[in-house]
Amino acid sequence: MTPVELSRTVLHAVRCAVDEGQLSVVVPERVVVSEPGAGGCGEYATNVALQLARAAGKPPRTVAEILRPRLIAADGIEDVVVTGPGFLNFRLGQEVDPLQDLVREIRAQGQRYGHGDALVGQVVTLRVPYEVRAEVVADAVVRIVATQGGRATVQHHGGRAAVEHVEHVEHGELVELRPVPAPEDPAPLGPDAARWALLHPAPHDRPRITADHLVQREGNPLFRVRYAHARVRSLGRGAARLGFAAEPGPLHTAGADTAVTPALQAPASQAPALQAAALHTPLSDYPRILTAAATHRAPDRLARHLVTVADAVLPFLTCVLPIGEEKPSAAHRARLALAEAAGTVLAGGLSLLGIDAPEHL
Repeated sequence: MTPVELSRTVLHAVRCAVDEGQLSVVVPERVVVSEPGAGGCGEYATNVALQLARAAGKPPRTVAEILRPRLIAADGIEDVVVTGPGFLNFRLGQEVDPLQDLVREIRAQGQRYGHGDALVGQVVTLRVPYEVRAEVVADAVVRIVATQGGRATVQHHGGRAAVEHVEHVEHGELVELRPVPAPEDPAPLGPDAARWALLHPAPHDRPRITADHLVQREGNPLFRVRYAHARVRSLGRGAARLGFAAEPGPLHTAGADTAVTPALQAPASQAPALQAAALHTPLSDYPRILTAAATHRAPDRLARHLVTVADAVLPFLTCVLPIGEEKPSAAHRARLALAEAAGTVLAGGLSLLGIDAPEHL
């Protein structure tokens, strides 16, 4: 339940009490909720009972006790406690948040997130020519197949370029893995850029062996992936200097004075949560992509998905740390947890491709 929804719920309780004759007051146009003050409890509190007491001709605590049963019965509210002269304090129910659950899952599994048992007991023999791209693709496939419980071995032979040919043999599956060869030696690009240049294109596409893979700009997919990972690690270091760490939770900050007004239908404080929603699908799809990459011996699928994750997380990273005089909050901890989950996926995927995931870039 958001602050706006809670404000509407309180207003509804007041209106019901008036309609049933328990309160004789004019229903206010708005109700303000805020964080509980000294002596309060729960996530939110309101002083609406104190505001209505004079018009109702009743003590504020009496007004609060009239409203309390109606509020407890509302969906999303777990408990209501009356404190002080008549403050209503709310403890909200735990709502199921798929994104929070996903972040917890990734944090628990680390770089093993996405590993499964789709190929348990299966043995794949990769027959590849003596050619640099085929060697690099086979090396990545061996690691990716292992994430799904399978085992891949490599045999060498000569042969022309082809995409893939599969035969079933007595002790497993024989795969002719012959991607279109590299047009020139990729070694001058360095190990990471060379591997990316060979793995990112589909096997039937001719790889580009150009210096574009080394340029640090947005047009370079490898740069975006590695930069996104390095930014996440940098934010973790920045958070540590500010004295807070990652913790899954709601991604928006409750406003100090959130009221029911048309202007607050979509509070600006909830913008990070809306922005983070773009990350849910790429992160939740990662296990499916990894399984497909293993099943089809296609590391290019994994490489392209890492670009999707990086492009989703980069815009979100601007709201992770507090800005200016803003104090670190539970929302900042939750945003950092989501960012680190994306960083874990990027690091795990790059590792499977044999590419370094830098802490600094």
